[in-house]
Amino acid sequence: MNKKVSFIIYFYSLIRPKANFFLFVLCFFFHVVQSFSQLPDTMHIIQKNPEKLLKNLRIQNVTQGGFNFWNDDFSGHWAGIDFGFNTLTGEGFSGDSDDYLEHDIIRSNSLYANIIQQSIGLQKTRNTIGLVIGLGLQFKSYRLNQNTTLETTPAGKIESRILHFDDNQKSKFSMTYITAPFLIEFQLPVNHYGNRLFVSGGLLAGYRINSHTKIKYRTDRKKEKLKTPGDFSLNDFKYGLMLRLGYRQFQVFVNYDLQNMFKDKALVPDVYPLTFGVTLVSF
Repeated sequence: MNKKVSFIIYFYSLIRPKANFFLFVLCFFFHVVQSFSQLPDTMHIIQKNPEKLLKNLRIQNVTQGGFNFWNDDFSGHWAGIDFGFNTLTGEGFSGDSDDYLEHDIIRSNSLYANIIQQSIGLQKTRNTIGLVIGLGLQFKSYRLNQNTTLETTPAGKIESRILHFDDNQKSKFSMTYITAPFLIEFQLPVNHYGNRLFVSGGLLAGYRINSHTKIKYRTDRKKEKLKTPGDFSLNDFKYGLMLRLGYRQFQVFVNYDLQNMFKDKALVPDVYPLTFGVTLVSF
C-alpha cells in the first residue's frame, strides 16, 4: 500500500469520533435556524376602544427619574404680617369735616398677624389650585379728629364727644379681631417654575375680642392718656371679601366688610369698613 494512503487512513481513524460529533452539532444548528425562519408572522387585533386603553397609561410609570415640578404639595399665600390702611364706606360715613367718624386714612391702620395657615390642594397631578384656611389676629384703629371721640349711651346709641383740653394730640378708635380666611388660590408658575404669580379670593371672617377709645392730650404741660374700653355697639362677628395678589416677595391685598360695622341700636347709618395694604413678611 502506498505510504501516503496509509497515513490518511491512519489520521482519519484518529479524528473520526470527534468529526462525527462536530458534524452532528453543525447539522442541529442549521436545523434550528431554518425552523425559526419558517415561523409565520402573527398580529393580534384588540377589539377595544383606544381611549380606554390610553386612559390607563400613566406617564409616571413609564418615565424614570427626571424633574417633575408637580411633585410638590400645594402651598398657599396667607401666613405672614400684613399692613394696611383703613377707611369707611356707606351712608354712615360722608367724609365731611363735621362727621364724627371722619378719620385720617394714612394714620388709620390695620396690622394683621396671620399665624396659622393650612393649604389644601384641589388637583391630583398638579399643585397650582387649592384652598387656603387659617387663623390670625387683626389690630385695627381709626385716627379720629383730634377734638372728638366716641361714647355709648346706656341704650347703646353712638354719640360724639367734643374734647376740651389744653392741647389735644391724638384720638383713636381701636379694635382687635380673631380672623379666619377661606380662600381659593390660583398659581401660575413662571421663570422655569422657580417663582409663582398667584391670585386668591374668598371670605374673611372675624370675631371681636377687644375695643376701646384712646385719647392723648396735654394739661398743665403734662402728657396724659385716657383709655376707655367698651363694645361701642360694634358687631361681635364680621364677614367680608378678601382679594390677594402677588409675585415672589411683593404681595397686596384688599378686604371689604359685607356687614355693618355697628349694631342697629347704635342708630348709625350703614358703615362698611375697607382695608387695603401690602404684606411685610411672608411665612
